[in-house]
Amino acid sequence: MKKRTSTEQTKSVRCAIYTRKSTEEGLDQEFNSLDAQRESAEAFIVSQRHEGWEAVAESYDDGGFTGGNMERPALKRLLADIRAGKIDCVIVYKVDRLSRSLMDFARIIEIFDSQHVSFVSVTQQFNTSTSMGRLVLNVLLSFAQFEREMISERVRDKVAASRRRGKWSGGMPLLGYTVENTKLVVDEIEAASVRRIFELYLEHQSLLPTVRELNRRGWTTKRWVTKKGDRRGGRAFTRNALYKLLTNVTYIGKIKYKDETHVGEHTAIVPVEVFDHVQNNLKRNGQSGGTLVRNKHSALLKGLLYCQSCGCVMTHSFSCKGNKRYRYYVCGTAMQRGWSECPAPSVPAGEIERFVVEQIRTIGKDPALLKQTTIDVQQRNHVECKRLRDEQKSLTRQMRDDHAKLQAIVANPNITSNLSGISVIQSRLETADQRSQQITSELAVLEAQRIDDQQITNVLAGFDDLWQSLPPKEQVRLVRLLIESVSFDGPGGNVAITFHQTGLKSLTETQLEHAQ
Repeated sequence: MKKRTSTEQTKSVRCAIYTRKSTEEGLDQEFNSLDAQRESAEAFIVSQRHEGWEAVAESYDDGGFTGGNMERPALKRLLADIRAGKIDCVIVYKVDRLSRSLMDFARIIEIFDSQHVSFVSVTQQFNTSTSMGRLVLNVLLSFAQFEREMISERVRDKVAASRRRGKWSGGMPLLGYTVENTKLVVDEIEAASVRRIFELYLEHQSLLPTVRELNRRGWTTKRWVTKKGDRRGGRAFTRNALYKLLTNVTYIGKIKYKDETHVGEHTAIVPVEVFDHVQNNLKRNGQSGGTLVRNKHSALLKGLLYCQSCGCVMTHSFSCKGNKRYRYYVCGTAMQRGWSECPAPSVPAGEIERFVVEQIRTIGKDPALLKQTTIDVQQRNHVECKRLRDEQKSLTRQMRDDHAKLQAIVANPNITSNLSGISVIQSRLETADQRSQQITSELAVLEAQRIDDQQITNVLAGFDDLWQSLPPKEQVRLVRLLIESVSFDGPGGNVAITFHQTGLKSLTETQLEHAQ
């Protein structure tokens, strides 16, 4: 056996202590888990002082970071110092403090080996320079990874069980709700805005125009304050943000888990019939913005015309004979199963399109229809004004209650413990004040939009001039604003048209835009 020289006995071994804790819980204590790990490692270094071991001054502590990946600031600093040749040995309290992933651990050990750095676990002593030591290390690490995966599975199972029972199991806060004691509670101010967003989409029949209207009003996504007091959300709506809101089943009192939907414990804030109507429109239009975007041939009734016999959408098609093109609307059943399956498989496009346009003109020529239309418009205006005034009253009550809560918190001697509560209330007050100002502006606009028989007559009287001046694509857009659906009864030779409730308003706005 080779005898050590005095030089080898006094050689210094620079030891780095690495500590980690998965959560931030308890880290604010005077003596926490990281301190306990460091103390054990320092004691171990003292026991090896005769071998020349000494701790480096740098601390490598990752508090609140998982061991399932390598995205940890202290670990990155440790590996950087190892590559720089500043460390000879890495000491941890337990193997899983360094990593809980077998692949990540193998990558870390490879870096250690390339720099001739040894690795020591205080509670699981082994020597990584021997094959047996490496075997023991890999076995221990495999169990650490198994434990991490089991914890993940238990968490997933708990979330699944909670969702199936209709419980809220966390996630980003939703516009229209607050979270109290891990339960969703309706925020009446935001809930009114959510219902109005659904109504605005049904009025505009498309995502992008609705987004523009929401941004014009200054409405934003959900605002909330984290436990640390950071403010999040409050961004302008985008098409994707609006689509996610409109398709969220939480608003009808349900909870979704993967492909499953369950009845939730919380209160719905959107009527089911409104939600279903929106889903049908989204499905018909597609998330891309509407049928109009893909309407290459400017088919006036594409996506609007239905076969009454089959209940299917009638698809626009055409055939060519010589240099002439013949356009048709064909029943979906006839296209998929054969023309014999539908009593009226097709209808000439030009003929039914002209009929629909003529029906729009008829409104202004029929006194009874004109009067009923005026009553409907005025009634909708009255209902909308009442809804806004009721919302403003609710906002006033909410702001009064929030001011009282704020005063109570400020009067409490232990005010520092309620700083996050103050931030939440202040944020809610700001939102309520902004919404109240928006309602005042909307009421002024609605008052200016009140119309009578003569005004409607004038609007419809100018329809022909407007229609003739519009290019084909704009004509398609106008028809989609005016009409919700057209039902074609082939055997009976009848056509039923359902107009949008806000059709005349849309026509008036289009005339104003064109005049400008």
